[in-house]
Amino acid sequence: MPEGPSIVILREAAAKFRGKTVRLATGNSSLDLTRMEGRRVVALRSWGKHFLIEFRGFSLRVHMLMFGSYRIDERKPSPPRVSLQFDNGELNIYASSVKYIEGALEDTYDWRGDVMDPSWDPRLARRKLKEKPDTLICDALLDQDIFAGVGNIIKNEVLFRTRVHPESTVGALPPRKLGEVIKQARKYSFDFLAWKQAFVLRQHWLVHTKRTCPQCGGPLSKTYPGTTRRRTFFCPVCQVRYGAAPAARKAVRKAAPGARKAAPRRSARTTRMA
Repeated sequence: MPEGPSIVILREAAAKFRGKTVRLATGNSSLDLTRMEGRRVVALRSWGKHFLIEFRGFSLRVHMLMFGSYRIDERKPSPPRVSLQFDNGELNIYASSVKYIEGALEDTYDWRGDVMDPSWDPRLARRKLKEKPDTLICDALLDQDIFAGVGNIIKNEVLFRTRVHPESTVGALPPRKLGEVIKQARKYSFDFLAWKQAFVLRQHWLVHTKRTCPQCGGPLSKTYPGTTRRRTFFCPVCQVRYGAAPAARKAVRKAAPGARKAAPRRSARTTRMA
């Protein structure tokens, strides 16, 4: 699935169509694509994993899902979901989800939640995280309402950078450590962008798809934790688990009532003397 930095690259690559008029709109989408014909592109924007082509009064939202792709001034053998023809070239979108957004984009998107937007607000991210203390940090990082643009690669690398076990709960993270995770979600996203633009992204992966920890030299673990069940690579030695794992907490709750029944009852006198 293309992550936020990849969508920024698409936005920049398509910048030449800003201010240009759509001459022909075709594709195998069920949308009425002809609605864009004769309309001038007001802006090309991105929010997280969404690529946005803005017209006056409405916008086309493109979400590339798991296997989406695009071509500018060239085509793939397979039919495009959307193909937009301009006087200065063409933009072709493949295997993606597309929909229209009515009205101003500001009515739909809060740009403060996009880790790559100048309006990114880490304090807002912290407030939203505090509302979900029992959420695993591996799930929280993929929550697009909190970290728009962060995907699975960024999640894995950020957690290794900060030495946080993916099954740590948000509420159990020390405040400073939570701040590190928030900071690195943005910083790594820009590192990702620079490395991808230089075609060296994979060379900089520390744990994603790897087998050996670059820190301690031990074996990395691969699991599918949390509600998102996304492939997760981490070092069980170097990354600290904050808070009990969900299974462990459940076992403690089940054992607690029996433990209380088995405990001897102290007399009132003993209780007062304790």
